[in-house]
Amino acid sequence: MKHFLIGAAVAAVLIASQGHAATIKPVATQAPAGAYTLDKAHASLILRVDHMGFSNFTARFAHFDANLNLDPAHPEKSSVDATIDPNSLASDNPPDGFLDMLHGVQWLDAGKFPSITFHSTSVKLTGRNTADIIGDFSLHGITRPMVLKAKFNGGYAGFALDPHARVGFSAHGALKRSDFGIAYGIPAPGTKMGVGDLVDVIIEAEFNGPAWVKPN
Repeated sequence: MKHFLIGAAVAAVLIASQGHAATIKPVATQAPAGAYTLDKAHASLILRVDHMGFSNFTARFAHFDANLNLDPAHPEKSSVDATIDPNSLASDNPPDGFLDMLHGVQWLDAGKFPSITFHSTSVKLTGRNTADIIGDFSLHGITRPMVLKAKFNGGYAGFALDPHARVGFSAHGALKRSDFGIAYGIPAPGTKMGVGDLVDVIIEAEFNGPAWVKPN
């Protein structure tokens, strides 16, 4: 009887939580629904990975693009596609040959795999201005599911000095590079002598949308 009551209580909590998730209403915005393109001047794509336990080595991709199909009233109907140039991976003060090594066969092998892509497959609202963006992430010739934790920072329909809609997002995710066949330098079990397997991904992005309609 005790186990039955515990099971019933757990089921009730799950049902209640699912019902709560279904009632989440997205934050209101003046930004209209439609197709949006990345404002590359106001976007960044940063990677962080443990380096021997001493620091989180930070690098960035300089060249990437994204297209957003936005439905502010029904975010679950929105979608995003992104493409990254692996040859554009850069870092601060790299020693001679360092970036060539990262672009080379031991790491990104950009000559053989000239693009990294993300294609969203679903969007799940987790709060009024937050969502999980689930998609297919392709790196180094391997495609695996990935979740981006996204926050909608706001948007507008535009005005005279910026005559198109604009929206902004922050997002982060994580991946194991070994899942994509990039295992060079991963520390032996029980040590940190090397470069970590887990890679943190930090994204800041603004998108330009439909043209602003001047009020009468």
